[in-house]
Amino acid sequence: MLRLSSLLPCLVLVLLFSCQQNDVTVADPGTDYAPLEAGRFIIYDVTEQRYSLTAPPATSTYQLKETVGSPYADVTGQPAFRLQRYRRANAQASWQVDSLYTARNSAQAAIRTENGADFVKLVFPLAERTEWNGNAYNQFQKDVYSLRQVRKPYTVGAQTFAETATVVQHSDSNLVTQDKRVEVYAKQIGMVYREVVQLQFCSSGGCVGKGQIDFGVRRYVRVSSYGKE
Repeated sequence: MLRLSSLLPCLVLVLLFSCQQNDVTVADPGTDYAPLEAGRFIIYDVTEQRYSLTAPPATSTYQLKETVGSPYADVTGQPAFRLQRYRRANAQASWQVDSLYTARNSAQAAIRTENGADFVKLVFPLAERTEWNGNAYNQFQKDVYSLRQVRKPYTVGAQTFAETATVVQHSDSNLVTQDKRVEVYAKQIGMVYREVVQLQFCSSGGCVGKGQIDFGVRRYVRVSSYGKE
C-alpha cells in the first residue's frame, strides 16, 4: 500500500494546476513572461510610504536593479538562476549590494525564492482567470493568486508593453485592514510593475471606517529600464 508521504508531491501538483483553463495553445505557453537568461537586468523605480503609530508617515524613493546570473543545478538537479539585487538612492548614486534571490522555470510554473521561501509567481500556459496557490512550496498559509488581463497591453510611466499578464495575489479591503498585492509581467521582459498595499486602520472609538491608518506600507515598483549586460 502506498504511503501518504509518497503521494503528497503529486497531490500538490494536482491542486496547484487543477484550475487552469484550456483556452491557450501549448504553442505559446507564456514562459517568456518570466525569462531567465544570464546577463539580463531590470532597473526599477520604487516609491515606498510607511505608516506607524509613533511617527508621521515617511515616504522614500530609490532604485532597485536585478541581474540574472549564470545557471546552476539546484538540489533537485534542475536548472536555476541567481538573481543578484542592488539598490541605490537615485540614478546618480552608486549601486550597493542589496540581496540575493533565485529563480527557476519549468513547463508548468515560474518559481522564485525570496528570503528562503519559494513562491509560484506564474503558472503555464497563461490563461485568463487561472488560479493557483502561490504558497504551494513554502510553509505559509494558502494564498490564491489569479491571472487577469492576459496578453493585454499595460502602461508603466511612459512605457507601454504590448503583451502582459496581471497577477492578482490578493485584493481584500474592509473597515480595519487592506491587503492588495499585484504584479504585472511583460512578454520577453519579466515583471514590470508591482503594487503592495498592506494597511491597518484605526479600529476603536469614532475613527472606525474613516480610513485613518494606524500602521502599514504602500510600495510601488515600476520598471525604469531593462536589457542585457
